[in-house]
Amino acid sequence: MPSKAKTGKKLVIVESPAKSKTIAKYLGEGFIVEASIGHIRDLPQPSELPAELKKTSVGKFAVDIDHDFKPYYVVSPDKKKKVTELKAALKDADELYLATDGDREGEAIAWHLLEVLKPKVPVYRMTFGEITKEAIQRAMGNLRDVDSALVDAQETRRILDRLYGYEISPVLWRKVARGLSAGRVQSVVTRMVVDRERERMAFKAASYWDLTGQFGTDSGSASSFKAKLAAVDGAKVATGRDFNDDGVLTSTNVVHLNEELAASLATGLQDAAFAVRSVETKPYTRRPAAPFTTSTLQQEAGRKLRFSSKSTMQIAQRLYENGYITYMRTDSSALSDEAITAARRQASELYGPEYIPGSPRVYSNKAANAQEAHEAIRPAGDSFRTPAQVASQLSGDEFRLYELIWKRTVASQMADAKGSTATIRLGAVSTDGRDAEFSASGTVITFPGFLAAYEEGKDEGRGDDDSDEARRLPNVAKGDSLTASDIVAVGHETSPPPRYTEASLTAELEKRGIGRPSTYASTISTIQDRGYVRKQGSALVPSWIAFSVIRLLEQHFSDYVDYEFTADMEGDLDKIANGQAAGASWLRHFYFGEDSDPGLLSIVNNLGEIDAREINSIPITDEITLRVGKFGPYLESSAATVDPKTGEVVESARANVPEDLAPDELTAAKAVELMETAAPEERVLGTDPHTGHTVVAKNGRYGAYVTEIIPEITAEELANQPVEYYKNGKPKPPKKPVKAKPRTGSLFKSMTVESVTLDEALQLMSLPRALGEDAEGNLITVQNGRFGPYLKKGTDSRSIGTEEEIFTITLEQALEIYSQPKQRGARAAVPPLAEFGPDPVSEKNIVVKEGRFGPYITDGITNITVPRATSLEELTREQAVELLAEKRAKGPVKRTATRKAPARKKAAAKK
Repeated sequence: MPSKAKTGKKLVIVESPAKSKTIAKYLGEGFIVEASIGHIRDLPQPSELPAELKKTSVGKFAVDIDHDFKPYYVVSPDKKKKVTELKAALKDADELYLATDGDREGEAIAWHLLEVLKPKVPVYRMTFGEITKEAIQRAMGNLRDVDSALVDAQETRRILDRLYGYEISPVLWRKVARGLSAGRVQSVVTRMVVDRERERMAFKAASYWDLTGQFGTDSGSASSFKAKLAAVDGAKVATGRDFNDDGVLTSTNVVHLNEELAASLATGLQDAAFAVRSVETKPYTRRPAAPFTTSTLQQEAGRKLRFSSKSTMQIAQRLYENGYITYMRTDSSALSDEAITAARRQASELYGPEYIPGSPRVYSNKAANAQEAHEAIRPAGDSFRTPAQVASQLSGDEFRLYELIWKRTVASQMADAKGSTATIRLGAVSTDGRDAEFSASGTVITFPGFLAAYEEGKDEGRGDDDSDEARRLPNVAKGDSLTASDIVAVGHETSPPPRYTEASLTAELEKRGIGRPSTYASTISTIQDRGYVRKQGSALVPSWIAFSVIRLLEQHFSDYVDYEFTADMEGDLDKIANGQAAGASWLRHFYFGEDSDPGLLSIVNNLGEIDAREINSIPITDEITLRVGKFGPYLESSAATVDPKTGEVVESARANVPEDLAPDELTAAKAVELMETAAPEERVLGTDPHTGHTVVAKNGRYGAYVTEIIPEITAEELANQPVEYYKNGKPKPPKKPVKAKPRTGSLFKSMTVESVTLDEALQLMSLPRALGEDAEGNLITVQNGRFGPYLKKGTDSRSIGTEEEIFTITLEQALEIYSQPKQRGARAAVPPLAEFGPDPVSEKNIVVKEGRFGPYITDGITNITVPRATSLEELTREQAVELLAEKRAKGPVKRTATRKAPARKKAAAKK
């Protein structure tokens, strides 16, 4: 067979279309750049396996657990067309370049392409940390083969996550709730958020007092400064740091001032003679922060730009693919020689030669889980473009993130900030003989250095803020007399540990070595999407169902939510990536165990009995317990209570827990209040005269409603059912009839469970109400909906005025409404469903409107549909801002033009 003729074409495959367009600009003639659009194949769901494999050792996980955990991969249905296109392009190529990202995931994509395409031409692996002409040229000079160790590490991680999720999640379904999921990193991150909330729930505040005063010299008010009481009779005054979380004073040799002692001391110092006791001045030096890694970029973008981790990574991905920054998934804070030169040159040009140190700064990794030797995230190129130079090419969010990266990179190569910190100790003796000593500190920056370009943000702390203020203190000397005014006693309370934000959680994960920075954004997003965690402002608050899940995992799968165990697994995956271990043997040990170390399979098979009620119960007081039920959390009292309205003794009273009430806010006092103010769960209204069914009014999770109670079928009625027979003539066992669905109806806004009557309930359950037909025979009905009462004729709906009109509107009135043109976007009379104030980016007012496909959020520029899992009542301003930011980060939807197929030629007539 003759060899294929040379075409001179070289096929380059990358992951994304945006990346392919940018790379194509820098490659020479003959290069064809195509995008795989991510992974082309993956593990299927076990239900999708061929029938002959479902009962084999492959059937449970789509992984052959009896043969070295060999995965069974399939080309994804939505990628079959792409694979066909890549194979066609490869037929015309003389060489194949796999230019996917240089991390484990990118290496795995390259390997899968090799396995599926089966090229018969030379294959080269090409990687680059930025998409610039210089970087592409350097990459062409450093071609290599696919790294099998990196592929093994990624494949091991993928199989590990499948084993973990498929074995543990079903236990959660049985004992907590259907639809829940467990994940190797996801569950541990959820535990961190739950643990922090537990600390807040157990926290006991301690009260302490101190004094502040305004002091000055005789030279006037310009020399006035504020100082704080530091010691009484030589003993340090207790501050928040001297108490533990139980509210107990743990420090020795400190004086704990209460309100009475502090107030009497302030009174005794009103006319005291104050003098300077010491003045201490120290040099102040501050070094710049290292260039961004994936983790620190997410943290800082959260603090400074209010971006979620997910939004940050989406925007960074676009900046990378379009050639503005280097690769955004990296654990390294190192800069290349070219980048160091570019940063130093730009700092010198913009701020002056004195703003760069004599030698370049070199940064090393501090993270417990630093891995592949990527470069830090920085502006792309051997010379950096300033934010002003790219402003016209980027969207608002893209520009803000690029500017942040540029500032951090340039500042990292600038000189230290210099200054001095002065501390003045001053004191006097009160009228009751107590010696009081005050302290004031201030820092003066004499040379800003890197601060001229950038200053790193901080997360919320706890305790007293004793940081030195950037203020200049007066020039005083020991023994100088001082005037005093406004000496007042100030009360404080210790504060609980602050809740995690996305930024602080990311920092803690990196510190502990849990997971990978490149996956933090998706993990934090997942635990919110699954309902384990919600945002309250920027704080992450766990749900009660998260408490149940973590409690079960801690009791029965303790290793798998242990922080050190999870971090050690990352270390093991690193060894596999470095070629120091084999994935198959590691998976065998993890799943089947070895010697005294039980594997996951053994633990799952020997769980024993799990008390679901105990797992889903949290005592709040001796008599009130919070329970996580099928329809949400509720309180249950074990003490018999008397209904104040009916006088009936209720053996087990219940109360719903408001969804916006954070777990640490459900104190014993709050629980008692909720029990005392709880509306009755159910009130019997009477009997429907037509059906004989009992009608009740209830308080449900989504509001009050009325419904009918359909009695269970009796054994006698079941026995009287018609007998059915098998083909062989034997009678079939009697079938239990399908239970009829009870009629229900939501109460009008003017109704309550206590006030609604039987007649009103029967009317509500009769909806929708048929009004009659129009001239064309179309039925018109009226009903109540999520956003108010409306008429419906086929697919044409029209709003009406009030809920009460549902039972009074006539067919003639409905026909009159339908005779008017349907108003769409210009319906000025319809107010927004919700308003959230101005958007921080567009500065336009954020509102929620009802759209053709449901409610959506808009600032007049960007629109995003309200997620189905989020009700309008639960939607917060922070969520609205974040959803708009994520939509902006994705950029405009690119619509492909539809092509009309050419008309087929008519076949020639048969003769």
